[in-house]
Parts: sequence; C-alpha cells; structure tokens
Amino acid sequence: MRFDDTLRHGEASERIERSEIGGEPAPLARILLIDDDPAMRQMIAAFLENHSMRVVSAASRQEMFRQLSGDEPSLVILDLQLGHEDGLDLLRDLRARSDLPVIIATGHRRDEIDRVVGLELGADDYLTKPFGLRELLARIRAVLRRRQSAQSGAPRDGERRRCCFGGWRLERRLRRLTNPEGMPVALTKGEYALLLAFVDAPQRPLSREYLLQATRMHEDIFDRSIDVQVLRLRRKLEADPIAPRIIRTERGFGYVFDVPVEPC
Repeated sequence: MRFDDTLRHGEASERIERSEIGGEPAPLARILLIDDDPAMRQMIAAFLENHSMRVVSAASRQEMFRQLSGDEPSLVILDLQLGHEDGLDLLRDLRARSDLPVIIATGHRRDEIDRVVGLELGADDYLTKPFGLRELLARIRAVLRRRQSAQSGAPRDGERRRCCFGGWRLERRLRRLTNPEGMPVALTKGEYALLLAFVDAPQRPLSREYLLQATRMHEDIFDRSIDVQVLRLRRKLEADPIAPRIIRTERGFGYVFDVPVEPC
C-alpha cells in the first residue's frame, strides 16, 4: 500500500475531515489493517494509534483469519494488491463470515474495475493510492459513525417502519418492496440504498453528489453512475420510465422523488 501525506493532499484532507467529522474526537476503535508491505503497515498503524485507535495487522489470508478469531475489529482496511493473494477474494471471505465495515485501498484509476467490484461485494468505502493519512483517518471515522448510527436504537426503529408511496409499499426491516398489485419487486443493494435516500427526503430536490454519498457510491468511479442507478430504479417503479412520474429529473441539479411518502 502506498500513501501520500504531502501538502498537496493536506488541504483536501482537511476539508474532508471537517465535513465528515465535524471536529468531533475519534471513537476508540480496533482497526484490522491487511497489507503485505510491513513498512506501510507500521507507518499507518503509528499514525492511527496517535489518533486513539488500536491497530492489528495481517499480510495474508491466514493472518487475517487469525486476527478475526480474537477480538472482533471495529473496521477493516484491506489493500486489494496483496502480492500472490487476491484482495477481492479476501473481501469475499470477509463478507461470507461478517458484516464488518471494510475500506478497500486500490491502485490508480486504471484499476477502476477493482473498486467497482469491491463496492459491489460490500465494501463500505475506498481510497485510491496514493492517498493522505488524514484522508484515511477521516474516512475511517465517517464509516464508523455510519455504523454506530445504524446500530443505534433510533435507526432500528426506523427499520421497523413501513412506508407507502403511489400504491407502493416498502418494509425496511425486511428490505421488501411491494408494487401496487401486491407483488414483491427485487432490488439490488444499490437500488435499495437509492430508494431509501428518496423516501427519506420526498418531494425535495436531491443533488447527484448527495445521492452518491447516500448510496455510498463515489463520483470518480463513474461520472454518471448515479444516473445509471436512477434509470434502473425507474424501470422497476415507473409505468413509463421514459416519462417518469415518481422520480423526476431536476435539470442541472439532480432528482426529485415527486410523490408523497407516508407511514403505512
């Protein structure tokens, strides 16, 4: 894993940390760092430990499972370039046994497909090398904060709620969408996340940047990735996706979920 903590990254990292963290202190967390470069493991571990995080490391699948057999980490940082081992295979192994938050580290933009596959396999975030250590810290804190919010009592209450819109019914606890005829409609992970973002903010213009963040996607994977997700969701929700009445385009800005959403 390579990194870059020079001044050219400092300003951007500072903006990310202010916006993602809001100046709050980092929670005490146990981080599992999976990387086959011992110098990078040592440097990243030292940095994170200076910010009130405990770090354990692994360089292979065997070491990863040995670390996982002890105290469960709060979050995993996984380098997808692990010499003779495939980091995506390790991510599959992680997801097969756990829903631990995972941040993947990938190569340059030419390795875009790895980022896409990693996110589809359930990674929570990614960093492209070289990256700044302060940016890594900011992303760790943001993912942990989302995790804590998801596990708190209020979100669980929210997951038990059911909502209806335009004859459709969404049951959050079961992650089930039912059409006006009472038939279930399957949604991918991305489509479900996008629908939640819409039903939580009905009849309000939502920017593409907001929707990308809400669905844990990133604009530099695909410039038009959110548009593709919206198109797929429209095909499932709209009677006529060419003339949508539920998800309306807000030209030059983003989209509006243009129907009332009510508890049901």
